[in-house]
Amino acid sequence: MLVQGFYNFLGWISLALLVFALFALVDAAIRRDDAYRAASKNTKAFWLIVLALAAALIAFLPITSFLPVIGLIAVIVYTVDVRPALKQISGPRRRGGSSSDGPYGPFNR
Repeated sequence: MLVQGFYNFLGWISLALLVFALFALVDAAIRRDDAYRAASKNTKAFWLIVLALAAALIAFLPITSFLPVIGLIAVIVYTVDVRPALKQISGPRRRGGSSSDGPYGPFNR
């Protein structure tokens, strides 16, 4: 019974890691291509391939194997190094906006 509980726990961990990898993949896909060059990171295509392979390794191999750990490291590198640099280059995303916002910022008379 204890072993079954451990495997259930590993299943939930594996699912969480897969969601994390898919989040990173989607985030990399929606970023602009020129932001990667401006941030002096590898190209967008490179990160899409690396993160897609990482998601596939996490999805199809058991988490106790070595290859999903390498995929997880790639996802962590993207999340803590590349993503903040891209966000800094692109600027903060604002959803919606105020009725007094003009094309270059707030417009107040």
